[in-house]
Amino acid sequence: MNRTLYLEGSGGIAGDMLIAALLDLGANQKKLDEALAPLRKEGVTYTISQKSSYGLRGCDFEVNLPHDHHDHDHHPPHTHDDDHTNAHATHSHTHTHRNPAEVEAVLDSLPMSDKARAFAKKVFAIVAEAEAKAHGCPVEAVHFHEVGALDSIADIAGAAVLLDDLGVDRCIVTKLGEGSGTVHCQHGDLPVPVPAVLNIAEAHHIQLAIHPDVKGEMVTPTGIALAAALRTSDHLPPEFSVLGTGIGLGKRDFGRANLLRVMWISDDASQGAENDSERIILLECNLDDSSGERLGLAMEELFQAGARDVHFLPCFMKKNRPGYLLRIIADAKLQSTMEEVLFRTTTTIGVRIFPVERTRMTRQIRTVALPCGSVAVKECRFGELVKHYPEYESVKALAAKTRIPFQELFEAAQLAAEKSDDSTN
Repeated sequence: MNRTLYLEGSGGIAGDMLIAALLDLGANQKKLDEALAPLRKEGVTYTISQKSSYGLRGCDFEVNLPHDHHDHDHHPPHTHDDDHTNAHATHSHTHTHRNPAEVEAVLDSLPMSDKARAFAKKVFAIVAEAEAKAHGCPVEAVHFHEVGALDSIADIAGAAVLLDDLGVDRCIVTKLGEGSGTVHCQHGDLPVPVPAVLNIAEAHHIQLAIHPDVKGEMVTPTGIALAAALRTSDHLPPEFSVLGTGIGLGKRDFGRANLLRVMWISDDASQGAENDSERIILLECNLDDSSGERLGLAMEELFQAGARDVHFLPCFMKKNRPGYLLRIIADAKLQSTMEEVLFRTTTTIGVRIFPVERTRMTRQIRTVALPCGSVAVKECRFGELVKHYPEYESVKALAAKTRIPFQELFEAAQLAAEKSDDSTN
């Protein structure tokens, strides 16, 4: 089924709220229990319950931390607005800390899939980078209070496991609702949004919608880091169907319902389209001062980074200079990756980006048997129209092995595929 997770964050987001929403959506609690079981040795437990916020039912996930880890600098455990106090850049405190490397070691010890572990590490890296920027220090100098690290590890690892269980590959995050005023932390009062949240929003181009009537923090660094790592798109399709909804409740009383909603949605148009219409982007730039070797390297690295297609077009630029128009077709989620490769491998200082819709024939790879060996053939369909294209590398390998001319093998494989399709029909 063509389905995408929509993270509807108008009510803000925190790590515990996302876990609760995913559980409410149908994620497997047993997998969560198994993944977080080693944290019990650290005294970490959690409770899952059904509650309501201003009349709206939802799931509540609350981490319970060991009391002897708390000191006067910390808020009560696991409130909606306290996880920005978990990291700092100084070394004068007497209680225990964990640096990013030590946090990764804890994540490595938890039983979860490689995909979930990589996602959890990505989220922690986003938080560490934001805190390092806020404190003006290297990432490795950021230290998480042990109590905060345990709290965040439970939230981030738990969310990673549940997202993996649900099979989330695509996620839409349009914007996140944020409060106003100040929030108290161990270093004093900080303005809302707190610096780490602003740094993540800036680095990952996440829109914040400020609610001036809400006093307090609705978006935590852990929450926005999860959203940043998860998001593959920032816009909803014009029309979609809702296939399922999960609601996670927050802990603060803002005088209004405090919740995060996640939804499975399906783009009806694309799901029902026989021609498999897709939303992609076209990136382009003009180049008049790059060598052929440098252009060749740029193309190679763009393909390695996931570009669907890359090509150069000769053109004349300003001041009558001959140059090249470089065009790239890529998935929208790879925009920042393509930009980074372009700026690093070419002399361009600007990139134009256009949303593009394409229609492609459905495709599958078949193997056809020839007297001299087998060849892989791509079968393409659009309604009643069918085309067969032998795969270049497969034909090339057989031609090298048999010394039969490439074109002869190509035509034989194409004919064999067409005959096979006719006999099947």
